[in-house]
Amino acid sequence: MPQKTARAQASTRRTFEWLRHARGTLATAGVALLALLLAAHVVFGTNGMVAWGQKRAQHRELRKHIGELQKENMRVSERIEKLKTDPKAIEKEAREQLRYAKPGEVVYTVPEERPQSSPDEAAKK
Repeated sequence: MPQKTARAQASTRRTFEWLRHARGTLATAGVALLALLLAAHVVFGTNGMVAWGQKRAQHRELRKHIGELQKENMRVSERIEKLKTDPKAIEKEAREQLRYAKPGEVVYTVPEERPQSSPDEAAKK
């Protein structure tokens, strides 16, 4: 009987040592898996590095577009100011857009070019 007890104790001791070793290995694997998941979330998550790069590129594009719109706004504002104060600018607009002419002048207008239609469309007319 004493041998069985010693064997049982040795077996129990080995089992506990194996469990202690397995527990450490499982804990290490769990922490490594958690670190990998966290890294993947930081890079590919909703607000991760990939999304941040896309937002940064979009921000640059919007800034560029805003600059272009501001330049256009300045040109339009200058044109409006000229039309309010400069008689030559008013005359130019009236001549170009309204086809006004001074007394004794003749205005020639060139018709706009129409896209050529196909022979099928010409036959229908």
